[in-house]
Amino acid sequence: MKLKQILAVVAISATTAVASVWGFGKLVQNKFNGTQDASKIPANYAGYFGKNNVPASMDFTAAATTATPAVVHIKTKTKAKQVTNNLPRQKNPFSDMFGGDMFEEFFNGPRMSVIPEQKASGSGVIISDDGFIITNNHVVAGADEIMVTLTNKKSYKATVIGTDVNTDLAVIKVEASGLPYLIYGNSDDTKLGQWVLAIGYPLNLDVTVTAGIVSAKARNIGIINPNNGDNKSSSPVESFIQTDAAVNPGNSGGALINLNGEVVGINSAIASQTGSYIGYSYAIPINLAKKVVNDIIKYGTVQRAYLGLTYASDAMTDEQKKQAGVKEGDGVYITDVLEGGAAAAVGIKKGDFVTKINGVGVNAAPEMVEQIARYKPSDKISITYNRDGKESTVNVTLKNKLNTTAVVKTSSTLEKLGGEFATVDKKVAQANEISGGVVIKKISGALQKSRIQEGFVVTSVNGTEVKTVDDFTAAIKNAKGTIYLDGIYPGFTESYRYPVKLDDE
Repeated sequence: MKLKQILAVVAISATTAVASVWGFGKLVQNKFNGTQDASKIPANYAGYFGKNNVPASMDFTAAATTATPAVVHIKTKTKAKQVTNNLPRQKNPFSDMFGGDMFEEFFNGPRMSVIPEQKASGSGVIISDDGFIITNNHVVAGADEIMVTLTNKKSYKATVIGTDVNTDLAVIKVEASGLPYLIYGNSDDTKLGQWVLAIGYPLNLDVTVTAGIVSAKARNIGIINPNNGDNKSSSPVESFIQTDAAVNPGNSGGALINLNGEVVGINSAIASQTGSYIGYSYAIPINLAKKVVNDIIKYGTVQRAYLGLTYASDAMTDEQKKQAGVKEGDGVYITDVLEGGAAAAVGIKKGDFVTKINGVGVNAAPEMVEQIARYKPSDKISITYNRDGKESTVNVTLKNKLNTTAVVKTSSTLEKLGGEFATVDKKVAQANEISGGVVIKKISGALQKSRIQEGFVVTSVNGTEVKTVDDFTAAIKNAKGTIYLDGIYPGFTESYRYPVKLDDE
């Protein structure tokens, strides 16, 4: 071989090597987010990407071997506690003869019962080498003790960093270093029919891998219930990846991965009439989970953005749609727009169809809700909507539930109170002879326990006058226990006072 040919071969080989290293660096960098460091690759991925080949479509061994060390077994313990039973009052059998308070107190005094110690288990996904772990809120909610066990049988005591009932996600942490962890994939890229693996600890077994395909996306199954006991959700976000990978109790919080070994979802629920798997399982898309996790770690609570509108739900019956005047069309039909909200500020109206969020098509309400849930108040995004056959795109600044762009640093009284609020319209205030106030647009959270109704205009909180949403926020900022909301219902002359209990007693 001539010298020129040898030099040419060497040059081509060197160029190819440099290009491969650069391209791989870019690929890995795009996979990391939040707590993950793009300059490092977890030990469990060592040699995986370097082989520069994609596993055969039916060979799951490489992905499973890579991912299982980063999926953990979570065991929780809740201490025994005494509770008061709110049982129906009994008839005093001596009341006809004696009618005394002593017997009434004897038969109808407070009844106490003991809830015994409870143990439960679930799964979790390590997302950083220093011990941050994603799991489901329902796995750790109310737990007094949380233990995490790795596949190598090492166990650690975990602490809760933060939770979000609206997405059923939680972040916990163990004090350790050099842990294996999963790289984030892109859940938007998952396609129907794509092979995925579910990894977790079902039925209290050791780490278990099951395989299936993506059978649907953007599923809303109504499992994150606004009235679910201690885990009440004010604005549930459900846009699940549906798969037919077998998932059973104990899989909750575990990983849904693609064949590259990347996590694309957090397994959360099953569709079952028996409590065990019968064909479908549901995972929270990792693109949504990343945002929630980053908010919890950075701010201590999720920064939830709102467009300020209501929309036709996919769960509505034909009769309900008819009564609400819902029309047929592509996109999400808007049934109402909140005055002073982000959507109203850019001219979106009732009867419009929202078709895109930041250029991403939305054909159903769960898709739109998931897209908005990826942003925080003050973020600027584009909204494309259709009105009478004409498509328009506007730039929107998202707001929080109080219609401001402020960031909530920690879980606040406002979160416990729940609801959605807006400064009352000046014309409404003048017509009702008030100087201002805050109208309750939606009831949720602690407000659900009171007798207050939507449309109530709050004019004072604990005796402090409020004229705007900012006044209202300041008035309840440090409130505890029971707060008193005074105000009116527009069109009525009477004023009302409602006690609202913030803390369960």
